[in-house]
Amino acid sequence: MKTDSTISSVTQRLRALAAAAEPGARLPSVRDLMRDLHVSPVTVQRALDALAREGVIETRPGRGTFVAPRAEAPSAAADLGWQSLALGPSADIANGLDAVTRLAPAEGARQLQLGYLPPALQPGALLAAAAARALRRPGIWARAPHEGLEALRAWFAAGTGGAFAARDVIICPGSQTAIATVFRTLARPGDAVLMESPTYFGAIAAARAAGLRPVPVPTDADGLRPELLDEAFERSGARLLYLQPRHANPGGTVLPPDRRAAVLAIAAARRAFVLEDDWAHDFTLDGEPLPPLAASDRDGHVVYLRSLTKCAAPSLRIAAVCARGPALARLRTARLVEDFFVTGLLQETALQLVTAPAWPRHLRAMRTALRRNRDLLAGALRRHLGPAALPALPAGGLHLWLRLPEGCDEAAALARMAARGVLTTAGRHAFPAEPPGAFLRLSYAMVEPDWVEEAAATVAEATEA
Repeated sequence: MKTDSTISSVTQRLRALAAAAEPGARLPSVRDLMRDLHVSPVTVQRALDALAREGVIETRPGRGTFVAPRAEAPSAAADLGWQSLALGPSADIANGLDAVTRLAPAEGARQLQLGYLPPALQPGALLAAAAARALRRPGIWARAPHEGLEALRAWFAAGTGGAFAARDVIICPGSQTAIATVFRTLARPGDAVLMESPTYFGAIAAARAAGLRPVPVPTDADGLRPELLDEAFERSGARLLYLQPRHANPGGTVLPPDRRAAVLAIAAARRAFVLEDDWAHDFTLDGEPLPPLAASDRDGHVVYLRSLTKCAAPSLRIAAVCARGPALARLRTARLVEDFFVTGLLQETALQLVTAPAWPRHLRAMRTALRRNRDLLAGALRRHLGPAALPALPAGGLHLWLRLPEGCDEAAALARMAARGVLTTAGRHAFPAEPPGAFLRLSYAMVEPDWVEEAAATVAEATEA
């Protein structure tokens, strides 16, 4: 919205002002900027904060705001070529993560590539109050238990349908870290890891970074196909399956009860682990959600993962990984070696947030807004691309999965859309092996009614060109 646009405009004005002045020059006061730019003190301060973080300006308490010293350009004589020899062959493991997580899209871009809540749907006031309460806790800056705060672990355990107790939970700094830890801990470099095809491209990247071989298991409208899973275990020798039973990213499929039972039976027969990524735990938009797969697991085959980042805010990097037996012991050791513990302030803030009386109300409002956004984007795409483009709506999650016309050049289509300010995600990143066609993942979290029709028309024109 309007406030964000105003802050951006003021930031650009101040950046130009700083660029025209010498390093060390004093900038106008907040009062002068308010008068000259006709904006509020909050807007000016946010713009100044942004430029200070960029190193464009510096604030000197009691004296004012000054143009920061400019970094010297690197010497033209510097020779960095030795690094290529030292590093050896390059491996492209990012798998599209860099493009999706880039922070600076063009102003006014229609962002259909980000799987995060926009600021308007984030519980900003609740987070601020939770952080304030957390800061008042005695010992908040002390060393936290490396498994995580007991109360937060108990809260995550309570959401697993009785599958785990607090002692089985380890707090991690976000789900991407948790996925990477599980891959490094439960498999060895060179091992195969089975994955739905398509699947979350961040998991593919984490598997490759751990030296694993992602092996695709085909899916259909009901998710992973169990009749092909046992064959995949047999042919690959894998002992680990990465699975999203609830609103899989990107396809939105929900694994039905009969397939869940079949997956658990196959994992038990193969003495294999299943990493259940329940990223969409809070994102069921239609109908009643099924319990986690882990709730039906008796013998410790399922390692369960859930995050708070998606349903709260991108910087609330809090997730939990749950396991039992020797697998839990190894995961606990791995987390200790990697970063000791997640900061107590962030954990306590998360705990204060999810136990606040208003938290369920936030989740309800979030789901209502996301359902509206999903229906707006799906309706616009069907009008411009035809009903066959989206034969069924996902019952939850954050994404629509669009198959492009036969022969469509996916990369060229993305470039045409980006040139017109519509940002989407290439479908090829979601496949552990060669994709069977051209696809787009469109995230509807940030959809706005005033531009959704225009964005859908752009997608249609770019993919049919």
